[in-house]
Amino acid sequence: MTFSSSIEDMHDTIPLMSTTDCLFAIASSQHGYFTSRQAEECGVSASLLNHHTRKGRYIRTVRGIYRIKNYPSSPREEVVVAWLAVGKNKAVVSHESALDLHELSDVIPNAVHLTVPRSLRTVLKLPGVRVHTTVDQLSNADTTIRDGIRVTSVPRTIVDAASTGVGPEQIETAVRQALQRGQTTRRRILEAARHQSQRVRQLIELALKESLQ
Repeated sequence: MTFSSSIEDMHDTIPLMSTTDCLFAIASSQHGYFTSRQAEECGVSASLLNHHTRKGRYIRTVRGIYRIKNYPSSPREEVVVAWLAVGKNKAVVSHESALDLHELSDVIPNAVHLTVPRSLRTVLKLPGVRVHTTVDQLSNADTTIRDGIRVTSVPRTIVDAASTGVGPEQIETAVRQALQRGQTTRRRILEAARHQSQRVRQLIELALKESLQ
């Protein structure tokens, strides 16, 4: 189901829902944030959106992204903003940022890491955001939803982090924690690393070996 069809279904099931209620329902699933396109799909025109922004009801964060002013704050809002700005149906939170969302290792991301298809010709460039590209279509097995955010799966996250230079000790910690918590299996981690470089495969195999000790 596409996002547009979900909006239509929302209006079909709750025909009396106001534009404000529609927008609040969407923002509530995105830590208080919404896009200008989502506002339009809820029936909020560009002029009305600008009006509410001038009145202070909504806060414009970056181009095309808004926040409901009094919505409770939450951790990692910068990740939500970057994900929505690049495109929630195009981008997935990945690498160190995904490790952080999965609460694996104690890596502190130095940027918001997102992965998009390499076929995308133009991607919005934002300060503090690092965009990775992939030639492979991310399957359902490669992604999951964490705190309402589309993020790479635990095996994919660990392998991606290993491929971009996260230290071996952090990879070992992430593997050990993920296995102990039942977030993934050894087989799934090995499968995720199957097409990676020899260096990455060896790093993953070593981390799996260390997790047994």
